[in-house]
Amino acid sequence: MAFALAGLLLTSAAPTIRYGDGAWATFARGTTCDATSRAARVAADRAEQAYLAISFDRSGNRYGQIAAKLSRPLRPGATVMLSVGNQPFLLAARDRFAWSRGPAQEAAIIAAMRSASSLRIEARSPTGGRFVDSYALDGAPGAIDAAAACVARA
Repeated sequence: MAFALAGLLLTSAAPTIRYGDGAWATFARGTTCDATSRAARVAADRAEQAYLAISFDRSGNRYGQIAAKLSRPLRPGATVMLSVGNQPFLLAARDRFAWSRGPAQEAAIIAAMRSASSLRIEARSPTGGRFVDSYALDGAPGAIDAAAACVARA
């Protein structure tokens, strides 16, 4: 069984844990390594849990790509804002997923994550209500570095 997270194909095969600290962990899945965290609000249904992943792959196609599964579906045409501290970043989005817009934005988000304590993703649900997925950043720098190192070892 496999499922997609913002264009990332994740298989049901057990990933290898490479690092864990605070709210973050690094997983190796074949040629991809991800620094991941779940949203602070834990969903009752595991399938509905919001996640944030920073992905690196050995081919170099993804080197710090930020992808998120949101806690709710999006209102059609809604914007998705990721904020690290007080720095906002507009993400690309569709359905329940959002992702970074390219290498320059990814580098800026990762740099901001190294000195902030929290990250949040805000959007509008189909009914128009605003929702926020919040993430702690304790352990994020180490998990990001471990994911980058994981693919560099290949």
